[in-house]
Amino acid sequence: MNSLIKRILPPPKWRTPVAILVGAMVGLGFFLLRLGEVTSYLSDNPEACINCHVMTPEYNSWMHSSHREWASCNDCHVPQDNALEGYYFKAKDGLYHSYVFTTHQEPEVIKMREASQEVVQNNCIRCHVQQVTEARYKGWLEGHSENRTGRQCWSCHREVPHGRIHGLSTTEYNIAPSPSRQEKDVIPGWLKSVMDNQQKNK
Repeated sequence: MNSLIKRILPPPKWRTPVAILVGAMVGLGFFLLRLGEVTSYLSDNPEACINCHVMTPEYNSWMHSSHREWASCNDCHVPQDNALEGYYFKAKDGLYHSYVFTTHQEPEVIKMREASQEVVQNNCIRCHVQQVTEARYKGWLEGHSENRTGRQCWSCHREVPHGRIHGLSTTEYNIAPSPSRQEKDVIPGWLKSVMDNQQKNK
């Protein structure tokens, strides 16, 4: 019966090329996901942000700031209301960043979009709510007598946490590989084993 159906209805000629094309697209998709280390973006590790090399200045300036001890990239740049909203924002922002980087449209000075500014402002207030709202902190400086949640924190605190200069080619400490990866990336494995053996023999 099956052979009769095959003789009457031969398989369309387009099936094989389409199957090859779909297989190639799926394989390329998995390759790009692996190459881009996409799973690292699900973590809270700040080194995920330097998978894209244009973020190295931001990472390195954060590494040399006091915020490094208290906040990671996600603590400032991702909504903290709930995990679902955080991952949604991270995915949306990440797709935009990857598009800009892939098409080589990154500016010399990276600036936050309006949605990102709102998230960062909310996170500044979340961590520093005491300094922003309590009466005893008001009036430190002229013009601080009003509730300070109405202006962006970085309108005054311009150097926090990424320093004064924000250019791809002008940021201080802008070395690659990043400081946290330097030792394991700079010293090749064979040389490390020779050095270890010399230490043991001393």
